[in-house]
Amino acid sequence: MALNTSAEAPLPVGEVSRLIGGWIDRLGAIWVEGQITQLSRRPGAGVVFLTLRDPSHDISVSVTCFRQVFDRIADVVSEGARVVVLAKPEWYAPRGQLSLRATDIRPVGIGELLVRLEQLKKSLAAEGLFALDRKKPLPFLPQLIGLVCGRASAAERDVLENARRRWPAVRFEVRNTAVQGVNAVAQVVQAVEELDALPEVDVIVVARGGGSVEDLLPFSDEQLIRAVAGCRTPVVSAIGHEPDSPLLDLVADLRASTPTDAAKKIVPDVGEELERVQQLRDRALRTVRGILDREERGLAHALGRPSMEHPQRLVDEREAEVDALVGRSRRVLGHLLDRADSELAHTRARVVSLSPAATLERGYAVLQRPDGHVVRSPAEAGAPGEPLRARVSEGEFTVRVDGDG
Repeated sequence: MALNTSAEAPLPVGEVSRLIGGWIDRLGAIWVEGQITQLSRRPGAGVVFLTLRDPSHDISVSVTCFRQVFDRIADVVSEGARVVVLAKPEWYAPRGQLSLRATDIRPVGIGELLVRLEQLKKSLAAEGLFALDRKKPLPFLPQLIGLVCGRASAAERDVLENARRRWPAVRFEVRNTAVQGVNAVAQVVQAVEELDALPEVDVIVVARGGGSVEDLLPFSDEQLIRAVAGCRTPVVSAIGHEPDSPLLDLVADLRASTPTDAAKKIVPDVGEELERVQQLRDRALRTVRGILDREERGLAHALGRPSMEHPQRLVDEREAEVDALVGRSRRVLGHLLDRADSELAHTRARVVSLSPAATLERGYAVLQRPDGHVVRSPAEAGAPGEPLRARVSEGEFTVRVDGDG
C-alpha cells in the first residue's frame, strides 16, 4: 500500500516500523532453506537463536525457536549445516529488526540421511552390537584372508599388494561385489556370510575407497551390520578414508582408516619379525652367556677356597683332633684306673688285715666241732675225749677235749 508522504509531511520512524510490522504480520508461515552460520544455545534458556544464511547471495536472517523444536535435531545439526525451516516472519518494532520464528527444522538432503543413521546407530548401540567386549581378537598371522571389495578396485589392489609386500606367503579368498548402489548391500552380505562359512578363513576384510556419504550408505545398512555382528570370524572394516565413518566401523572387530592401513594391521611385516627374532636370539644369547659367566665365577670362587685347594687339610685337622681326644681319654682312663687300683689295694689291705687268716697268722687257732660249729666257750667244747678240729694258719689238726678243763 503506497503512502502519501513528502518532505513537509514525513512519517515518524515509529509509524513506519508499525506499518512494516503490520504488513509482515499478514504473512503466513513459510519454508526457508539456508545454512546455519551462528548458533546460540544458552544453558537453561528456553529459546535457541541461530542465523540462517544464503551462501549464494551472502544474505542472512535471524531465526529463533523454542528449545524443544531444536532438540529434535540437535544431534545431527551444527554450525555449517544446511536446513529447511518452517517459520513465520516477525518484525521487532523497537529495533526495526526482521526475524523468523521457527516451528520446525529439518536437515536438507544428506541431513535427513544422517538423522536416520543416527537413530539407527542409537538403536543398534542399545542392543549392544557395538560393545567392546564383543570384539574378537585378530590372529597374529592369518593363513587365509577373506577380502570383500569392488572388482578391479583400488581398494583391492591396496590390500593385496601391501599385505603380500609385508608377508609374501599370505593367501587371499577374494569376493568381488558391488560397493555402492541398490545391489551393494545384498552382495556384500552374501560375500561376508560365504567367507564366514569357510573354516580356513582366519579374518575377513571389507574394503572400499572413499566416497560421498550417499556412496557409503550400503556400509551403514542394518542388514549388513547384523550380518557382521553374527560372524564367528573376525571382521576388519576398511571403508573410505580417515574422515569416513560408516556404521560398519563400529560393529567390526577392527577399524582400519584405509585399505592400506588394513593390510598393515592384519599381517605382520616379515622384515620386522625377522629383526625381532634376531633381537630375541641376541637377547637369549646374552642371557645364557651371562648365566655361564656368573656360574664360572662362582665355580672359580668355590675352587679358590682353602677347603677345595687342600681338601686333605680338613681330614688332617680332624685326625689331629681325634688323636688329641684319644690321648686325653687314655690319660683320663689311666688316672681313673690308677686311682681305682690304689683304692682297691687299700681296701684289700684293710680286708686282709681284718680277715681270720691274718688272725691265725698271728698264732691264733679256731676250734670247730665235727659238725663245723665254732667253739666260742668251754661249755661248747663238748664231752671229755670228744674230738675237735683246730685250724691254724698253716693248716689244721685234731685235738680232744680234756676232762680236767
